[in-house]
Amino acid sequence: MARIAGVDLPKNKRIEIGLTYIFGIGRSTSNQILEKLNIDPNTKTDDLSESEVTNIRKLIDSTYKVEGELRSTVSMNIKRLMDLGCYRGLRHRKSLPVRGQRTSTNARTRKGPRRAAVKKKGGVKKK
Repeated sequence: MARIAGVDLPKNKRIEIGLTYIFGIGRSTSNQILEKLNIDPNTKTDDLSESEVTNIRKLIDSTYKVEGELRSTVSMNIKRLMDLGCYRGLRHRKSLPVRGQRTSTNARTRKGPRRAAVKKKGGVKKK
């Protein structure tokens, strides 16, 4: 089992797909890495030699910001927006969509589950 950037890559997947399990690496970045190292994208992750895994690990560590380092950078950027008090920062602070989406309907992922409306007890009074 290949372990790169603190992530165990899945066993029976192509290396092109397996690398996308690392936070910060998508399909295009995965293909760029494999192209630089002359590794066939159709190779299964189990079939990689130790030297290939080491080369991938070195290239990712030296070139790309991934996993913990990337997560901290993203969270610092969001915190900076919130501290500035700009519109995007206010939207983050209120847990509302940041990029101009509608909120009267939808936006449930960002807002969370609907809260039930409180209904007053009505009806006919008994004597």
